[in-house]
Amino acid sequence: MKKPSNGEGPFEQGFHGPNLGYVIELYERYLEDPSSIDPEMKDYFERNGSPLASEGTPQMASSANQPMNAGQLEKTLAAIRLADNIRTYGHLAADIYPLGNNKSESALFELSKYGLTENDLKEIPAGVITKDATYPLRNGLEAIEFLKSAYMGPIAFEFQHIFDENEKDWLRRKIGANSHKLSMQKAEKLKVLRRLTEVEEFEKFLHKTFVGQKRFSIEGLDTMVPLLDEIVSESVSDGAKTINIGMAHRGRLNVLAHVLGKPYEMIFAEFQHAPNKELVPSEGSIGINYGWTGDVKYHLGLDKQIKDENTTIARLTLANNPSHLEFVGSLVEGYTRASQDNRTKAGYPEVDPKAALAIIIHGDAAFPGQGIVAETLNLGQLTGYNTGGSIHIIANNTIGFTTESHDSRSTRYASDLAKGYEMPILHVNADEPEAVVAAARIACEYRAKFQKDILIDLIGYRRFGHNEMDEPMTTNPLMYNIIRKRPTVKALYADKLLNEKIISKEEAEGIHHEVLEKMKAAYEKVPKEKKEAELTNPPETVEKGLPKIKTAVSVDKLKQINEELLKWPEDFKVFDKLGKILQRRLEALEGDGKIDWGLAETLAFATILSDGTPVRLTGQDSERGTFAQRNVVLHDHTTGKAYSPLHKLSTAKASFAVHNSPLSEAAVVGFEYGYNVFAPETLVLWEAQYGDFANAAQVMFDQFIAAGRAKWGQKSGLVMLLPHGYEGQGPEHSSARLERFLTLAAENNWTVANLSSSAQYFHILRRQAAILGKEEVRPLVIMSPKSLLRNPNVASNGLELSEGEFKSVIEQPGLGQNHEKVKRIILGTGKITIDLSENLKNYQDQDWFHILRVEEIYPFPMNQIKEILTRYPNVEEIVWIQEEPKNMGAWNFVEPRLKEIAGSDIDVSYIGRRRRSSPAEGDPTVHKKEQARIIDETLTRKQEGGN
Repeated sequence: MKKPSNGEGPFEQGFHGPNLGYVIELYERYLEDPSSIDPEMKDYFERNGSPLASEGTPQMASSANQPMNAGQLEKTLAAIRLADNIRTYGHLAADIYPLGNNKSESALFELSKYGLTENDLKEIPAGVITKDATYPLRNGLEAIEFLKSAYMGPIAFEFQHIFDENEKDWLRRKIGANSHKLSMQKAEKLKVLRRLTEVEEFEKFLHKTFVGQKRFSIEGLDTMVPLLDEIVSESVSDGAKTINIGMAHRGRLNVLAHVLGKPYEMIFAEFQHAPNKELVPSEGSIGINYGWTGDVKYHLGLDKQIKDENTTIARLTLANNPSHLEFVGSLVEGYTRASQDNRTKAGYPEVDPKAALAIIIHGDAAFPGQGIVAETLNLGQLTGYNTGGSIHIIANNTIGFTTESHDSRSTRYASDLAKGYEMPILHVNADEPEAVVAAARIACEYRAKFQKDILIDLIGYRRFGHNEMDEPMTTNPLMYNIIRKRPTVKALYADKLLNEKIISKEEAEGIHHEVLEKMKAAYEKVPKEKKEAELTNPPETVEKGLPKIKTAVSVDKLKQINEELLKWPEDFKVFDKLGKILQRRLEALEGDGKIDWGLAETLAFATILSDGTPVRLTGQDSERGTFAQRNVVLHDHTTGKAYSPLHKLSTAKASFAVHNSPLSEAAVVGFEYGYNVFAPETLVLWEAQYGDFANAAQVMFDQFIAAGRAKWGQKSGLVMLLPHGYEGQGPEHSSARLERFLTLAAENNWTVANLSSSAQYFHILRRQAAILGKEEVRPLVIMSPKSLLRNPNVASNGLELSEGEFKSVIEQPGLGQNHEKVKRIILGTGKITIDLSENLKNYQDQDWFHILRVEEIYPFPMNQIKEILTRYPNVEEIVWIQEEPKNMGAWNFVEPRLKEIAGSDIDVSYIGRRRRSSPAEGDPTVHKKEQARIIDETLTRKQEGGN
């Protein structure tokens, strides 16, 4: 029920005589269900009983246990309203802005707006206002002052958007208990001061020593380092074995140096372009990641071992991150879930949320501005992606690039997006180190108790421009006039400790001198001559390609697995129609039986699990399959209960996880890539609902999956299933944009395949599983089928699984027998080659051509095609046929390779659609005509091809 208002707004609502009716109604609700009303009023009624005497006269017990008149009741309710508003809106007047350049709403809490005076409050019992104080409060005035100190200090809180009353009660008690007012010991305070000195002097040293070089300094948010220190320490104490941090470039070098322990000399060497790989890493460092092309210094990550004496107790990782700011967050969530999952047993992995923690650092402009943030936050409570809560930090400079807040977001706070995900928000003044440490402790306690995300909005400023060559006074003069007069947080905190007599001036100067000397000594270790840059290439294990791998599985084993896959509990009621379809698979391995795409995939998963390799598959509708082709999770049509036969295989030695993903591409692809990086022994597959939906995750393909190993040495065996094929379903349901993946293909960075048989799919999945965790590993991109899923010409027999292997090129059966007569070699890939096969019956003249199906487009099978071509001495023409427009598909990629194979004596030509801006026709009739034309031109002698 809405509270009565006098029409002056939420903070001006007074409680007058007529509002007694509202109070009486609250009391009636209290009698029916005490938990249905505000905790403050519930407490009040428990203490004081009914607001009405038997004669109908307003009556409540005062502090002297005397009857309360209407005026006293009005004052009491006004005080309760004030207290509630302080809890809910106190952040609007809190001391959370170091520069003091934000308008405070402190007038909203003036007593006169509530019709109160200090004397009025003194007459009200403190217990009516709050019961959360840990020390005695004499009256309502002291209670209100207590609440102001708790909710309007250097930490401000927003949590009214949380629906769970247990969480809100816990937060109220935590805040009300004044827990953020730390009673830090002298040693703790000195530790923070030393850390702030290290942070500041590191930035100053870089600024003076490497003039004009970008570093994206942390200055203005220096306390982010003590904040991370505290979170890491608290989490490890609580049992975390892995802590993963994701952040953009602002402050990254400082975090690398002080949280991750990257040696100063290695960072200095990077600035000086001197060799740093020979420099000795600090104790506890696992290693710095390098690929063969490398990356700029403020994108690099680091792994560190956290040790207790000589025993490693945890792993701390800062994820590599390009300049796409927020995209790394989803990867870090994947890292973390992989660190929590136990994949060693059949069934779904057992998840231990305490085993790992994700810390994601956001920018204040990027958090509300980039959609990937919302996608990633949405994963937080989903079964397949939950990591037991992440700690989010907004590194809030109150400015994005040169754009001030009023131009970069439509919300009051940078953090407001988090409210939709019921995350508590702690706004904290970055120039108050002890409040920052307190915020870290509250965040860790909340995450540990509720296993949910929480956000710390660390509000500071940026001392220089976007980078150190940028002059901010040209665009933000008012802000930077304030900043240039502002002492640093280290100076402010040192003065505070001096005033508290925690430290002497000489001791503070001693810390400064010691820190500076350490940096100077590190700089002396850096080679003074710049090393001339050298072009580096991939390691031999990458360049030489994949080794020969046996992927066949015996018929007996396949039959045993197939029978187990078709068993479910007697009381489990599979939908009749689906049950009959599945039962037909019993005959697939017998005689003339055929194994369709879905069964080949399930058999591949089952045999991979039997080999001891875990499998994780996610995507939109992946349990069933977008085209109802998979059904690895069955549902009882009477109870809705789920059951997967892959979880009950007698031969399985590892876990099988399959999850329907949210309607997201970017965050889910990032999550799965991250999962695979941290679980390299696991076959991780992401499936697009339609292949071109992968467009929404293009940053993940460009910046991470395709280039991560070259830039950072980050290995992955992620499989991407991208439904592709032209069936007349229009521009958005035809092309998986094969051309984009081929454009990114180089240095054996991944495999790009477009398959034409279920056996090929079986073998390529098993081959991929076999290289996981090895130096030869690389991602696999599969243009997976749609209409071909149930096409009998794609189905394979059992022998092709039990005796076959993956083939990069397949020759069309029945063609090319008379080598002398073949004039045209036709090459294509995927569905179009099946279309050709199905139309061969319409063309009697077949001796003059041969058809090759290119199953693996990258790496391109040059040698195999050359070898086949040697058998046909009279070939005059090589034709590439495709469904996609000429400027799309594989043509631009294969043309120069085919010309190299053909030499000067053989023409190379194209047959397919003309160049188009849209990938496919929208009209199915036009589509059919085009398909027919392409087939006819290809199979008709002397027909000109292409446009």
